[in-house]
Amino acid sequence: MKIEAITLREIHMPLVHFFETSFGRTYSRRILLLTVHCEGVNGWGECVAGEDPFYSSEWIESAWPTITRYLAPAVLGRKLESARECAALFSRVRGHRMAKAALENAVWDAEARQKRQPLWRLLGGTRREIPCGVSIGIQDSIEQLLEKIQVELAAGYRRIKVKVKPGWDVNVLERIRSRWSEIVLSCDANSAYTLDQTEHLRSFDQFNLLMIEQPLWDDDIYYHARLQKELRTSICLDESIVNARSAAIALETGACRIVNIKVGRVGGFTEAMKIHDICQAQKIPVWCGGMLESGIGRAHNIALSTLQNFRLPGDVSASKRYWKEDIIDPEVEVTPQGTIPISDDAGTGYRIKEDLIEKLTVRKETRRAQG
Repeated sequence: MKIEAITLREIHMPLVHFFETSFGRTYSRRILLLTVHCEGVNGWGECVAGEDPFYSSEWIESAWPTITRYLAPAVLGRKLESARECAALFSRVRGHRMAKAALENAVWDAEARQKRQPLWRLLGGTRREIPCGVSIGIQDSIEQLLEKIQVELAAGYRRIKVKVKPGWDVNVLERIRSRWSEIVLSCDANSAYTLDQTEHLRSFDQFNLLMIEQPLWDDDIYYHARLQKELRTSICLDESIVNARSAAIALETGACRIVNIKVGRVGGFTEAMKIHDICQAQKIPVWCGGMLESGIGRAHNIALSTLQNFRLPGDVSASKRYWKEDIIDPEVEVTPQGTIPISDDAGTGYRIKEDLIEKLTVRKETRRAQG
């Protein structure tokens, strides 16, 4: 599988409804897409870096030059036996995991298409359908949030996750639980709290939550371990899990009882699978988080979620929750039972709407192998 060229595109896609977390509100996405051209086969990847360096130190304006100056030259002109080789080729570059994931995952897609094999099977997946939950951002009012939850429950979603922050937490959870006492409910803080708020966080225990996700600092494991000892509610780590080593440390120290694996956050499928295997060996369940991806990144999340230890509903929900029109065909749909069936077609199992992508493209650059 020779990498002959790599094309980067920035597309702009407005969200159907704003999405707000503890660090801001998003109305539209600037998305970096990658195409690897390999001997007549194209593989597609998506960089999950945001418009600003808020969720992560990476953002779209750091990912683009990192790919063109360092990562693309590491693979251009090379003949790869497997996409797994990318991780070692990128290892000279420290960090920049979202940029690495975009390119590595595109190579995985190309490999699967070249072998005429579904990507999920190439990854070692076993599930023929995956359970789905939804992530609902902070709203303008609790009433608006309750309306959204009602809509998602009616659509069949198996887990509701709400974003929280100081001032938008206990009162919100109280209202949800007073209306729906039995639903599978979790919350995500995106690092909005500190350890001196332990007593406040302990009050979350009354709501019978599946988990509280990333309550403390984004780069912390130690203080999460201290906090977990004080809570009955399971902590799930997201931003703190950046590679297999950090996952192993988190489990060894008791910093969490659940792990959120985002393939774009950890540097690509190779590292994501290592994290999955570590958690599986320790009997710690994992699930797949979302990053407001287009259908390309969403399809990669679906493939990853077919691995055996993805035992909890992920954030891989239907395209229509986010986009008026997605850039894949068919768009991602969720059954009335809250699942996504898995395709046996080669690659991700979804066709890329290249004409629509061209229409949405605001900048484009192709790097070719020399000679």
